[in-house]
Amino acid sequence: MKNYIKHHEWQIIEEGFDPHLNKISESIFSLGNGRMGQRANFEETYTGETLLGNYVAGVYYPDKTRVGWWKNGYPEYFAKILNATNWIGINVVVNGEVLDLNACKVLDFSRVLDMQQGTLTRKFVVELKSGNVLGVESVRFCSIVDDEAGAISYTITPHNFEGKIEIEASLDGDIKNQDSNYDEKFWNEVSAKQEGNFALLNMETKKTAFWVSSAMHTTIAQDRKDLALAPVFVCKEKYVGQQFTVDVKKDQATTIYKYAVNLSSENYAKAELEKATIATLKRVVGKGFDQLLDEQTKAWGIKWQNGDVVIEGDVAAQQAIRFNIFQLHQTYTGEDARLNIGPKGFTGEKYGGSTYWDTEAYCLPFYLATAPQQVAENLLIYRYKHLEKAIENAEKLGFANGAALYPMVTINGEECHNEWEITFEEIHRNGAIAFAIFNYIRYTGEQKYLGEYGLEVLIGIARFWAQRINWSIEKEKYVMLGVTGPNEYENNVNNNWYTSTIATWCLKYTIEAIELVKATDAKRLDEIFNKTKFDQGKETAQWKEIIDKMFYPEDEKLGVFLQQDGFLDKEQVLVKDLPAADRPLNQKWSWDRILRSCFIKQADVLQGIYFFEEDYDLETIRRNYDFYEPRTVHESSLSPCVHAIIAAKLGDLDRAYEFYLRTARLDLDDYNNDTEDGLHITSMAGTWLSVVEGFGGMRIKNDQLYLHPVLPEKWKSYAFKIGFRQAIVTVKVDGHGVTLKNESDKALALTIFETTHQLAANETLTIHS
Repeated sequence: MKNYIKHHEWQIIEEGFDPHLNKISESIFSLGNGRMGQRANFEETYTGETLLGNYVAGVYYPDKTRVGWWKNGYPEYFAKILNATNWIGINVVVNGEVLDLNACKVLDFSRVLDMQQGTLTRKFVVELKSGNVLGVESVRFCSIVDDEAGAISYTITPHNFEGKIEIEASLDGDIKNQDSNYDEKFWNEVSAKQEGNFALLNMETKKTAFWVSSAMHTTIAQDRKDLALAPVFVCKEKYVGQQFTVDVKKDQATTIYKYAVNLSSENYAKAELEKATIATLKRVVGKGFDQLLDEQTKAWGIKWQNGDVVIEGDVAAQQAIRFNIFQLHQTYTGEDARLNIGPKGFTGEKYGGSTYWDTEAYCLPFYLATAPQQVAENLLIYRYKHLEKAIENAEKLGFANGAALYPMVTINGEECHNEWEITFEEIHRNGAIAFAIFNYIRYTGEQKYLGEYGLEVLIGIARFWAQRINWSIEKEKYVMLGVTGPNEYENNVNNNWYTSTIATWCLKYTIEAIELVKATDAKRLDEIFNKTKFDQGKETAQWKEIIDKMFYPEDEKLGVFLQQDGFLDKEQVLVKDLPAADRPLNQKWSWDRILRSCFIKQADVLQGIYFFEEDYDLETIRRNYDFYEPRTVHESSLSPCVHAIIAAKLGDLDRAYEFYLRTARLDLDDYNNDTEDGLHITSMAGTWLSVVEGFGGMRIKNDQLYLHPVLPEKWKSYAFKIGFRQAIVTVKVDGHGVTLKNESDKALALTIFETTHQLAANETLTIHS
């Protein structure tokens, strides 16, 4: 755990430069706008340790899977979001010396991520080997208004010298992914040219043939006046630059304004791409830096107005929740149904930047409550559009009759995960896809989604479950063999309780969904049955038999559901008894030792209890929580939030707060020693869940908003805003009680502490504790 980020309610602040922490900071201070993103790399030359990262949404490469063996059904490639053209480059040479923080004395340094503006500001003072001292202040952002554009203001001030500064602004396409299996570079140059004061570099990915066209415009100003300098065009393989030479005086500020755009063939015809790129750049340059920044600030203000969480009395907690919300908004805007949320977003290469079940299980509730309804719906439509690929994925594994197995990892609907125990066994992901449909309809009340999209997906998933189980003669029950549950510290187990539970739930819900569509649009139901060749009598009869006769492992003596068959055969050691030197297990223990242990990576049984808590009484939840949490090492970023929500429900506020802080500051404090690889974007939605569903106790029951708030001891108050069925409600909790403010013209009924209240349009209601 690191503790070098300064606490501030609206800013992420690093003071002092430690090269050993640089890659961590590059992740933490990342920028993005849903269309493109960029790690907090330096603009100027840096020869120290760094992970260069510039990413364009939807552009990927199928890197060939590298294994020493092969099995039928194994994915042939791993889809990777590619490190694209580096657009931020501003190389500086001062009187013949290259500015490089790895090769000079750093006298002062700070980095500030301003979450109200969406900007990254870096200030430093350095002494070069010559003794020349200069200061630099850079401000940059990825515009969320012009989401194909980024802008940089880079100011250089000599402190004790005068002379010449050579500046080269660049677009560098000669880059690679750090995790390339064969050190392969994934880009070829299509074209490079200068058009007036604009420079353009058009690159193409190998194999997938995506085009990304990048263009830049650079101006230089002194004393707030633009200098009439014509750039010298530099063109090398996969690289274009604009060179300037500027005379400087002591204490005179020279500011470089760089504007860049990145457009892809995902959104433009290739024949029109260069023309569109130049037109976009001209529009952005025409606005100028100050207008772009003003628009950026106002746009972020709207996002915060709709989705902020305010915590009074705990700056560390306040900073953390805003950081998590900020990064979620930087990653996904919901404007393009072809896009989704990668576990690292635009902040790193690990996990390929592709889609996992995390989106449905953790992210969807955040967008349901804080964004327009279409944003959440687009996450579901993304899966609907991949249904045919999910059926193909199932066919590769031997399933038939339209059974659908959604991939563990994907960018285009095909499975591309390269670990067998995940690809073949972690099939519970199918349940998360189905649960998301249920969750969306429960929250929005939009039953019509079932007929439009949802039921087809549910039928495919239900068919998969019906074929995946088998009858056990010994148990005289249906069983689920050879699976991996959410706890990935177990592989190839039989009868994982969570997987079996969510499988039968899917069967039940699909039967219910059929009846709902039948009641509202029988014609559409016939169309779905014809399209899917669905035999309602035969298939639903089979599903009902499975539901009635499914085996679920449990221990009656302990009163707990067993994670899987044989779990109690393991040596039952608690996490508190583990030596600190053994943590984290995934970095200290052999895989064999982990698999034989009872230690749990993340919520498994408790994941099911979180999803289906209404099916269990409080004491059942408590027994399972008290049994499994002490055995959980929380070495998945997705783990603490589920435990925080359950702990809050059980009244264990100290532990709930501890889990909240761990999930909220996971990356800021580098809890798992892996932030340098990129941020844990999808688990950031779990931070919001910890506050809203955990401490706020928010649920949807009987088509109503339900709240049962509790106040952590360290907080004076907290407040959050949620949109629910055209109403917008601000909930504030403090030591005196709960205040509800309806900020819309839509009245609603809601339940607080088990009592139903009517909250009129634009009314405030206070309930004293």
